[in-house]
Amino acid sequence: MRWRSAAILFVVVAGIVLAAIGIARGARVAPGDLRQQVLEAEREFAATMARRDFEAFADHLSREAVFMGPDGARRGKEAVAAAWRGYFDKAQAPFSWAPDEVEVLASGTLAYSSGPVRDAAGRQIGRFNSVWRLEGPGTWRVVFDRGCDCGR
Repeated sequence: MRWRSAAILFVVVAGIVLAAIGIARGARVAPGDLRQQVLEAEREFAATMARRDFEAFADHLSREAVFMGPDGARRGKEAVAAAWRGYFDKAQAPFSWAPDEVEVLASGTLAYSSGPVRDAAGRQIGRFNSVWRLEGPGTWRVVFDRGCDCGR
């Protein structure tokens, strides 16, 4: 009798484990949904500049962020935030950006975004290129960023 109880318990536990694995696999986010998540994250990131919300800007940065510019790379969330702090000091944003291109790896862990950068008058002055990393459920943060004056 004991072996029957043990066998039944084993079958029940195995069934629960297999069901949980199936549910987890089925719960994966579709690539289009991930693309939409990154689009929304990038738009919200850009909106921090328009709102003049430096803390929200910094919250979009990965702790390992690397932002590249003409004077070299800034490494780490604190260094990137410090380099960008001055862009938030005045009442009007000195520039804006918006994504027009987003791609996500099939693994759903990294994404690329790009789009125009515009001056305060709305003239395109360049393009940005960013790499985003999924750092928690639905939490995308920028790990690499580089702007350029190409693609005008």
